[in-house]
Amino acid sequence: MELKTIEKKWIEALQSRYACKRFDPNQKLSPEQIDLLVESVRLTATSYGLQLMKLVLVENEELKEQLVAYSFGQEQVKDASHLFVLCREKSLNPDHFEAHIQDISNTREIPVEELEQRKNYLSDSILSKNNIDQQVWMEKQIYIALGNLLSACAIMGIDSCPMEGFIPKEYDRILDLESHNLTSVLAIPVGYRSAEDTYALQKKVRRSTDNFLVKI
Repeated sequence: MELKTIEKKWIEALQSRYACKRFDPNQKLSPEQIDLLVESVRLTATSYGLQLMKLVLVENEELKEQLVAYSFGQEQVKDASHLFVLCREKSLNPDHFEAHIQDISNTREIPVEELEQRKNYLSDSILSKNNIDQQVWMEKQIYIALGNLLSACAIMGIDSCPMEGFIPKEYDRILDLESHNLTSVLAIPVGYRSAEDTYALQKKVRRSTDNFLVKI
C-alpha cells in the first residue's frame, strides 16, 4: 500500500472515531479482533519499559451489568461487545523489578548478573518516591496505553468510549482486582455503535490547526 494511501486511511479513521454513547449489544467482536486490540495495548511505550499496568478484559455479561450502577448509569459498559479496564499496580515492591530484569535477560539473552546495576537503579529511583507520586507516575503511562487502544480501534473500524466516569473502588471489588494487586484507572467499552446513537452523526469539534500548532 502506498504511503499516501496509508496516511489517508489513518486520518480518516481518526476523523470517524468518537466516544460511542450507544452500542449495539447484538454485535460482537471476534476473538481475532480482541487479540489485536490486546496486543496494541501490550506494545505500548512505558517508562523504562516496566509496564506497571495490566489490561483486564471483561466478557462476563453479569459482571458488565453489575458495573453499570458504578459507572453513573452509563449503559455502554453492558451493551458493548467487551469491556476493557486499564489498571495500574496497586502497590510496588522489589519483585516487580526482579521480574522486569528477568524478562530482559530471557528476551535479550543477557546474563541476569550483568543487569544488576540496572535493577538497583530502577528499584531505588522508583521505590524512593512516595505512594502518591508512584501512583501518578503509573497512571500517566496508562493514558499512553489508552491512546494506543483508541487508535487501534479506529483503524480497525471498531467503536470505543474512554471512561473516567466510574467508581474505581467498586470496580476493584466486583472484578476482584485486589487479588491481582491491581486498581482500575480507565474503563473502555468496545464494540459497534447502535444505529440509534445520534452522537455518531455529529461533526467532530477540534481547534483549527492554526490555533493548535505552535511553531517555534
